[in-house]
Amino acid sequence: MSHSSASSGSSHARLTVVVSVVAVLIVLAILSAFVWPGWALRSSSSGSAAGASSSASSASGSASSSPEATKPTISASSLPTDATSLLKAMPDSVLNFARTEASPSASWTSASPLEEYTLTYSTGVSSADVTLIVAQWSTSDSAKSEYDSLTGALTGTEIAAGNVKVSGTTTGSYVVRADSSDSKKAVAVWQNDTAVFEATGLRTSVTRFYEKFPL
Repeated sequence: MSHSSASSGSSHARLTVVVSVVAVLIVLAILSAFVWPGWALRSSSSGSAAGASSSASSASGSASSSPEATKPTISASSLPTDATSLLKAMPDSVLNFARTEASPSASWTSASPLEEYTLTYSTGVSSADVTLIVAQWSTSDSAKSEYDSLTGALTGTEIAAGNVKVSGTTTGSYVVRADSSDSKKAVAVWQNDTAVFEATGLRTSVTRFYEKFPL
């Protein structure tokens, strides 16, 4: 009996020591993680930052700029009942620009066109209106002469230039230049066979307009 008690007491003592050691190790581990080097805190903080960054990136990726409008929000004005074939050929709309005015004009009278008109195309915001002058001659050479005269007088920075093609055949040329007196505005001039066109207005409006104009 005495031997068994001694053995039991010895085992109890060893268990107490082991438990104490384990407790000390746990305390040291906690201290090393959160108090001294702080790696656990840094890891937690880093994870939160990464999550925020990921969320921001996701939000940024999901946000996209609104596409430019391609349909007008206002109605096109009617043409005169006695409109000529040239005037009737002018589209009711180009992208979100609707025809709001159309009347005879005399800007190029000195070049003796057969007919000439000034039209206004609008999005409903007057500051973004495009003014279009169109005229027709009896021959493409006469139209080319007026085109050369108009483009030769342009002095602003060139934005674009090239050939006008219909069904793969070159029927004229075009030039787009910034307005020499206002870089926010532009002028586009193009010849298509016997007709010449000139579009003026805000640079952003003109560049969109002339590219989609069907003639």
